[in-house]
Amino acid sequence: MQNTKKFSKKKLTSQLSFALGNLGHSAFYGALSTYFIVFVTSSMFSNLDKTVANKLIGLITGLIVVIRIAEIVVDPLLGNIVDNTRTKWGKFKPWIVIGNIVSGLLLVILFTGIFGLAKVSWILFAVAFVIIFITLDIFYSFSDVAYWGMVPALSEDSRERGIYTSLGSFTGTIGWNGLTIIIVPIVTYFTYISTGKSYQGAPGWVAFAIIISLIAILCALSVAFGTKEKDNIIRTSAKKKTTIKDVFSALAHNDQILWTSLAYFLYSFAYVVTNGVLFYLFKYVVGKPGEYWLVGIIATIIGFCTSPIYPILNKFISRKVLFAVGQISMIAAYLIFIFARTDMTLLIIGLILFDINFAQLVTVLTLTDSIEYGQLKTGERNEAVVLAVRPMIDKLTGAFSNGLVGFVAISAGMTGSATAADMTSKNIHTFESLAFYVPLVMAILALLVFLTKVKLTEKKHADIVEELKDKLIKGEISIENQVPVTQITSTPTSIYAPVSGQLTSLDNLKTEFPGTGFAVKPTEDAIYAPFDGTIRFTFTTKHALGIISTTGIEAIIHIGIGTVNMHGTGFTTHYTDGQVVKRGDLLVGFDRSLIKENGYDDTVVFFLTQPQKINLGTIEERTITHDEKICDVTFK
Repeated sequence: MQNTKKFSKKKLTSQLSFALGNLGHSAFYGALSTYFIVFVTSSMFSNLDKTVANKLIGLITGLIVVIRIAEIVVDPLLGNIVDNTRTKWGKFKPWIVIGNIVSGLLLVILFTGIFGLAKVSWILFAVAFVIIFITLDIFYSFSDVAYWGMVPALSEDSRERGIYTSLGSFTGTIGWNGLTIIIVPIVTYFTYISTGKSYQGAPGWVAFAIIISLIAILCALSVAFGTKEKDNIIRTSAKKKTTIKDVFSALAHNDQILWTSLAYFLYSFAYVVTNGVLFYLFKYVVGKPGEYWLVGIIATIIGFCTSPIYPILNKFISRKVLFAVGQISMIAAYLIFIFARTDMTLLIIGLILFDINFAQLVTVLTLTDSIEYGQLKTGERNEAVVLAVRPMIDKLTGAFSNGLVGFVAISAGMTGSATAADMTSKNIHTFESLAFYVPLVMAILALLVFLTKVKLTEKKHADIVEELKDKLIKGEISIENQVPVTQITSTPTSIYAPVSGQLTSLDNLKTEFPGTGFAVKPTEDAIYAPFDGTIRFTFTTKHALGIISTTGIEAIIHIGIGTVNMHGTGFTTHYTDGQVVKRGDLLVGFDRSLIKENGYDDTVVFFLTQPQKINLGTIEERTITHDEKICDVTFK
């Protein structure tokens, strides 16, 4: 009992330490991607001639866009460097700590205006800025790649990996939205301490950068000291980094990845741009920068509500409807921002509507479902692409947002020491056109694309998985399509029971299975490796997996009948795709009671996917225990 408590305490410490890491990580990214542009447009060049200042603002925002887009190409290279790192502290922790320390120091230097170098020479300033920003971005990317890449190394249990990811996303929301709450008070307070004037000045921005950098470094140290990397085999797709070429190739061959990605890009562009200009709305249009903290409070509260409630709603409401509800709420918010922004009550309602969206959750799940869609259509599983496409879209929209926000600030005269009193009707109209009308069109287009072009509903995906399974077990599609062909030998391969229970032939099942293999009515809730081999893939519904033996025998282990409709609920994997396993290794935990409660059969079916090429030994009906020999299989 004492050991269990100690183990649970260590696990909890690890999970909380990892989660704390993303609080600082996301806060840092928010400071860099959103508030650095605000600082550039409002304070960095406040002592320069306005014409020169605007040129430098345009130069910097343009450089940031180019650098951010180039970062997408560089990320896979950084990932390979992280993967090839070997230290006594592991391969991820050094980059998490070093990345945050270096990028934190450089962020502070940027928020000093590179120590006023622009006053000496704008050319030297531009050169120094490019060097510093690129270096900062590279080290931030090192920490980002290492942080999320660390998840599989913390646990082999898919449920536990899900907990790490969920906790990291949860604290990331706090870190991101928390900035919105504290930004104006911090910058105003430290400016007042330094100058005796109550406004958002340069000294306050430096103090803000120092505070955020320290938080990011301390949170990175919590990951380093509070977690432990396990010596397990990391997901193959994580080792082979996805390039832009891979992404566009997958988009060209999988229309559902294409349309889902386009819908998400349109939504993300609108959302990120609007978040970038809300500070300008409160400061220059509404004239109440001190009320800007409401943006963060509302986003945090709505975020806490929408994420937990999504899986509950999705049991009764389809993803397509939930996506539509979110987009319609966003469209209504834009109408309020445009026509009723001066009414604080309506503005708050607009902010609430703006943050009620399920687009990110719906997109992730729909893109995940497109893996089986693509495998059925082309015979290829693009898991690595699916894992990479959304982060790449986030980087692209973030880059474009930085450029557009800077352009909005210059075009609307919202730079330097300008205040709400300085804004003309022309300034306001320019601001509205770029800050709200353009994103409004994007939000409408996102809704239209998703409703008309995305066909992967939950039911459609379940049908695809079943069709794919049938093709696999008939031998029409090979498990081994995307990997080097295993050396096939004439040596018989012994098949051992993947689960304890009552062994029977496929002919005795109520549902027709057009394949070669056997079935087991289970008496336990665990699946074990039936031979030495490699896990080739797992259906996203987790109810079935493909495995190939060291002798070239391909098989599918299918847990339950009809369980595809449970969409992964009740199934926990204890391996990573691409992992080499030994006979008898624990592969999957499943909840038999939950399967029956949902009205499905818990029978485990074992299929051999090369019926025309193999000879299956005799199956004798009897009671078996897992790891008990069932029969021998040979190639014809």
